Amino acid sequence: MYYPTKDIVETMSEVGFNHVKKMYDGDIVAVEDFSLDIEDGEFVTIVGPSGSGKSTLLRMLAGLEDITGGEITIGDRVVNDIAAQDRNVAMVFQNYALYPHMTVRKNMSYGLKLTSDLDDEEITKRVEDAAEMMGIEDQLEKKPASLSGGQQQRVATGRAIVRDPDVFLMDEPLSNLDAKLRAHMRIELQRIQDDLETTTVYVTHDQEEALTMSDRVVILDQGELQQVGTPAEVFDEPANLFVADFIGSPSMNFFDVELVGNRLEGEAFSYEVSSGVAERIEERRTDDELVLGIRPEHIHFAEPDSVNAIGAMLDVHEPVGDDNYFYLRAGDTEFTMRIMGDHAHDEGDELTVSFDEEKMHVFDKASGENIMTDTGTPVSTRSSEQVTQQT
Repeated sequence: MYYPTKDIVETMSEVGFNHVKKMYDGDIVAVEDFSLDIEDGEFVTIVGPSGSGKSTLLRMLAGLEDITGGEITIGDRVVNDIAAQDRNVAMVFQNYALYPHMTVRKNMSYGLKLTSDLDDEEITKRVEDAAEMMGIEDQLEKKPASLSGGQQQRVATGRAIVRDPDVFLMDEPLSNLDAKLRAHMRIELQRIQDDLETTTVYVTHDQEEALTMSDRVVILDQGELQQVGTPAEVFDEPANLFVADFIGSPSMNFFDVELVGNRLEGEAFSYEVSSGVAERIEERRTDDELVLGIRPEHIHFAEPDSVNAIGAMLDVHEPVGDDNYFYLRAGDTEFTMRIMGDHAHDEGDELTVSFDEEKMHVFDKASGENIMTDTGTPVSTRSSEQVTQQT
């Protein structure tokens, strides 16, 4: 596929949220004191469960929602009171929002004809360049009803490109596609954004999209910012229990523990940690109650007489391609292990496993804070009980 150099989009703009708040009906908080700086040309994904406030943030940036408090900037302009059509942003929606009675060509050019003084020749050039970029140059005279879902998504994206916006806003644009096409379109969108270098704010509930597409990931819950970081940072160094539970599939395993000397004592095991880890936990905890977190892929087989060996029964085996998910039970404690390749274990087998200390996380149960990391980003005050109730 042909990807032109920056002959369509030449401008870039940074985006700023400064203590932004959104309330409905005077007392329903949708977004609470949200601050974030997005750099020129950056691809930032906002992710979170339903009702977390991610689409509300995008709509406020687009000018489709008024803000209750704070300040939003695009470039050097405060846009709080600037109408949506004057913000020079282009939005791609989940449902594509194409005009059914218009051809693809007219769908892509209609906004330009309404909002710009470009002549017909320039509009035609922009539409045809964008159509070639999106691989739909042979669909320009067709109407949306005759196109597949993937082609309609390409039309909607091409319509945004021809606007020559300062910022692309994308609200779950791939959620209506099947899994294979969704994976393909993720790659296409990344290529386009890399080529055009336009600041992009992308909203999704799909953590896989967030982790594979983004320069940085913004994680929201109940209108509050939980963490901002690169995909590797939010996966490897979750700021709190919510992020640790939300990011990663299968989810991280959690165990209630207490620190006794240099041992983390839980119902199903006693795990001896190094002196440095014990000292850090002792210094940073606010209470005796802690939560140990370990991702399924960081659990490994161990010899029965080895240090920190944990005996468990293989309750359920779930093969997923080359991955194997082992659902283990140690007493009344259940947890998940992920291994690659062939295995020689059957359901009901007694296994011995252990945790990789370098990959373990220890959370303060009362605050939810990850004691083992220094993320430098906001940490929710939600407790482990609240995380458990939600998940």
